[in-house]
Amino acid sequence: MKRRPITKAAGSTTEGEGASSKELLEAQSHLWLHIFSFINSLSLKTAVELGIPDAVHSHGRPITLTELATKLAIPPIRIPNFQRFMTLLVHNGFFTVTSTSNEDVYAITTNSIPLIKEKGACITPFIEFMLDESLMLPWQSLSSWFKSEEPPTAFEKAHGTFIWEATKTMPGFGKLVREGLASDSTSITKVLIEDCRDQFLGVKTLVEVAGATGTIALAIADAFPDVKCTVFDLPHMIEALEKSDKVEYVGGDMFERIPPADLLILKWVMHGWNDEQCVKILKNCKEAIPTKEKGGKAIIIDKVMDTSDGVHPKITETQLHFDIHVMAQGSREPKLNGKRSSTRLDSKSTRYCLHWDCVRSSRYITEICMIT
Repeated sequence: MKRRPITKAAGSTTEGEGASSKELLEAQSHLWLHIFSFINSLSLKTAVELGIPDAVHSHGRPITLTELATKLAIPPIRIPNFQRFMTLLVHNGFFTVTSTSNEDVYAITTNSIPLIKEKGACITPFIEFMLDESLMLPWQSLSSWFKSEEPPTAFEKAHGTFIWEATKTMPGFGKLVREGLASDSTSITKVLIEDCRDQFLGVKTLVEVAGATGTIALAIADAFPDVKCTVFDLPHMIEALEKSDKVEYVGGDMFERIPPADLLILKWVMHGWNDEQCVKILKNCKEAIPTKEKGGKAIIIDKVMDTSDGVHPKITETQLHFDIHVMAQGSREPKLNGKRSSTRLDSKSTRYCLHWDCVRSSRYITEICMIT
């Protein structure tokens, strides 16, 4: 689907000609901001690796710099540098700081709550996954990848294998992927269960397609004990899982067949495949569920490109960043843009009616009713 044009940044000119010395200096500042933007991501990763959010939270009250350094086993010689590091984390909104006569005192913010392990919706494994060296390396090959016709993705150029094959062949990578996707599923599952409960009315069977650790299926099994839940993924992914007796586990290939159910859930699946492959997945979904009249449906949870008016610039920026990131790692083409769409799949005019059920930040939960 054609994208809507993105509005140019304020102060930009058509050709950039005739800029004053002051404007050129401001342009350099703009470039510097982007040059050093990687520091925000890697500082967040460092904070997670050090356990700063957990240390501040577990203290039970605002914590001084010295107390924090002691809890984290930061040697005294590093404390001045550690204070500089905390200043950046405060600026980025992860902590607050109060300067007393003696030293700085830190406290958590809403932004740091998802980083605290005991809160139950901790996304630190997702951060570790997204910022792991294995996903950073393809960026070093991106310029040469753009100039070549093969391989299909920058990840393959950097590692010599497709990202999902790498979960089998690269030591530790499969575990990193499973845990990262599972932690991301926790928060979105809460929204799904609390805000979209009506989608589960009358549902007797559910399959989480390409479910990795089955986080969503397990949460739904807890919330709706009468629903029989199944986790479906590649055999090697299923074999590596720590099993639960609350759900069933089935190994297979979604491009060949999807187990039958009243409701299918596909979270973070569609963005990793091109349009032809997505159509194949959706056709297999159609074969797996009853008709719309009998309550058959699929729910897709994914990011989409939506640069329409009214979208917060930070959400648009996140969408653009994520789009390019998955392009480098394994996605061939961008996905849906806009609020509604229908996709014609064959000459018999079988189509999929899409409508948004819930919108949270830059993530969309979409119900797909199969109509013949």
